[in-house]
Amino acid sequence: MKIAIAGAGAMGSRFGLMLHQGGNDVTLIDGWKEHIETIRKHGLSANLNGQELTAQLKVELQSEVNLQNEMELIILFTKAMQLDKMLSDIQPMLSEDTKVLCLLNGIGHEDIIEKYVPMKNIFIGNTMWTAGLEGPGRVKLFGDGSVELQNLGEGEEETAKEIAQVLTNSGLNAQYSDNIRYSIYRKACVNGTMNGLCTILDTNMAGLGETSPAHEMVAAIIKEFVSVAQYEGVELDLEEVVAHVESCFNPDTIGLHYPSMYQDLIKNHRMTEIDYINGAVSRKGRKYSIPTPYCDFLAQLIHSKEEILEAH
Repeated sequence: MKIAIAGAGAMGSRFGLMLHQGGNDVTLIDGWKEHIETIRKHGLSANLNGQELTAQLKVELQSEVNLQNEMELIILFTKAMQLDKMLSDIQPMLSEDTKVLCLLNGIGHEDIIEKYVPMKNIFIGNTMWTAGLEGPGRVKLFGDGSVELQNLGEGEEETAKEIAQVLTNSGLNAQYSDNIRYSIYRKACVNGTMNGLCTILDTNMAGLGETSPAHEMVAAIIKEFVSVAQYEGVELDLEEVVAHVESCFNPDTIGLHYPSMYQDLIKNHRMTEIDYINGAVSRKGRKYSIPTPYCDFLAQLIHSKEEILEAH
């Protein structure tokens, strides 16, 4: 299958590499010129579960997308605040038949995608894979994961299942879901706790789990996600989701992983996606008159951290 990865950071590089290994025609697209040029010259270097490898992948700089290079499938992996610009830049790759799968963290991205892609071609999902970007052209990939996805357009269930099969054939463990918004909110609970707390506390997930207030903080944040989701018709079991999130603390699975927000802000001094995770819950809370003090405060802390790092 002819596939473009729009946003070839840590996770985009993982999916691009695995889909390439699965025999697909993959092109990585990103706005970081040094990253793209490194892959173009030397290939994508990866530590995959302890094995060092290099893969020669097609790459394109976001601002120089090929007018003649239409794709069958585009998987979106940009940062949330970069989504609109990416979709605008890659329009030459979008034909009337191009399917677009959004696997971004956060909530409500389809509102932006609909500006560029007809509803019948939009698929949304989430992934529990992890990845780390160690430098231009180099990623560290470990552990197992999965993908869930669903069509937004009516009658596109079979196409969604076909896309899931393509991913599964490349080892990405994908499956069709008939209730993806539940899965997206459940995943958002992971990001809404692990990302912000690990970033503020300067630790990995296992380190967070070792602190005595961890359970109370995690449960309080998730309770706000559950309340907002319920208002939107998504029923989450608070105790089950808390247990699911706290399973991330296990150092024998993914507990030693530093979440993407930590990588963005602490390691690379980049802006974060907090406004599309905890910030989104805060906005929805105000809209629905639901108190969200923990999400409000965590978003404020991350924004303050962004400003401090930017000033220095």
